[in-house]
Amino acid sequence: MLDDIKKGLAGVVVDVTAISKVNPDTNSLLYRGYPVQQLAERCTAEEVAYLLWHGELPNAQQLAEFETLERSLRHLNPTVKDAMDALPLSAHPMDVVRTAVSVLGALDESLTTDGTWIDGDLTLERSIRMWAQLPAIVAYAQRRMRDQELVEPRDDLGYSANFLHMTFGEVPELVVVNAFDVSMILYAEHSFNASTFTARVIASTLSDVYSAVTGAIGALKGPLHGGANEAVMHVFREVGTADAATGWLADALAAKRKIMGFGHRVYKNGDSRVPTMKAALETLVAHYERPEVLDLYDALERAMDEAKGIKPNLDYPSGPAYDLMGFETEIFTPLFIAARVTGWTAHVREQLAANALIRPLSLYTGPDERAVPSRD
Repeated sequence: MLDDIKKGLAGVVVDVTAISKVNPDTNSLLYRGYPVQQLAERCTAEEVAYLLWHGELPNAQQLAEFETLERSLRHLNPTVKDAMDALPLSAHPMDVVRTAVSVLGALDESLTTDGTWIDGDLTLERSIRMWAQLPAIVAYAQRRMRDQELVEPRDDLGYSANFLHMTFGEVPELVVVNAFDVSMILYAEHSFNASTFTARVIASTLSDVYSAVTGAIGALKGPLHGGANEAVMHVFREVGTADAATGWLADALAAKRKIMGFGHRVYKNGDSRVPTMKAALETLVAHYERPEVLDLYDALERAMDEAKGIKPNLDYPSGPAYDLMGFETEIFTPLFIAARVTGWTAHVREQLAANALIRPLSLYTGPDERAVPSRD
């Protein structure tokens, strides 16, 4: 029986999905059939969000209506801000954002109406609202770390430009906005990853979408999942310079350390998202005149390939990219939330459309049945 156990559900197909897949023939991640690298090159984050939720890319009118709706929902409820302010500044931003999303759910009075929490249209409305307000939540999570006030959203800016405006108090140059938009697209969805599966498990109990997303955030926090992009910057700072990369890696591998930002369970020939994100990183390196960042990136990548033959994953280029943009390292994974909420909620709606409670079995290996000792 033990030979039948699939630890971590490795290789187990648990359901069907029409949202995304990795095409093994081209090694490409597909969103609704479209290669993600093409979406990142030709589409905006808004178009990709629409695609994930609706199944098709929007036409001009659909996109205009969708953008108008999203921009109308950006303002943060003061109660959410108060809840964030009530948390200690020492709290990790992932905990702050998780709490804020939970408060959003508590404020949604429609959840008190019997049965509406599983309505597909209402779930979509709530999903768009979360996506629209997460930039305010994540931006304020960073600003409060710096003793700065909340910046109100602008309805004349696209999703990524407004996100950066709310974080830094100004709109960066187009090269920065474009690189950030690319990252939002690349992180938006990735099939039945740990956090998405968590969201689907919660949705399968007929809980609401806020609960599903709150649970997914908890799963994303771990360094073996979303927290890896944060861990990558800690590695970069520990290594220091390109010249030190080979020696540092040899010592780290000898100590049996896990090198974050490398390897992926799904990709056997390298993460298909990496070239696109690395190209965006290169534009930032040129913009900020920081060639040493790319030198270290390339040196550590080469050293890892030579030592273990393991390729980088998306977290490897996104970490230094976010650092160059000016984000605090602890904010990297909350940025992942803001992108992935589109994929999570698309999966929640798909789960509810043909629901079956997710309840796997386990093989018990504890003691055989035994009697509680008498106290006589």
